[in-house]
Amino acid sequence: MPTLTAEIKSQILSLPIGERADLAHDLILSLEKPDDFAYDPQYEAEIRRRIDSVFNGTAKGLPADEALDRIEARFR
Repeated sequence: MPTLTAEIKSQILSLPIGERADLAHDLILSLEKPDDFAYDPQYEAEIRRRIDSVFNGTAKGLPADEALDRIEARFR
């Protein structure tokens, strides 16, 4: 007989990816103090916009080595 956790996990994995991402976000936030993760609503909107652009195929990516070079250059 499956455990309650296994049943919940099975149901969660059948959700659309966007709903799973939202749920994962909420679960991660529940692990820490909420104040540690309090974002300005504008940041939340920007995060959501970027996630949506990845899922709908409009995001413009960079090769990993180029992205890492840019990050390293910023912190030199």
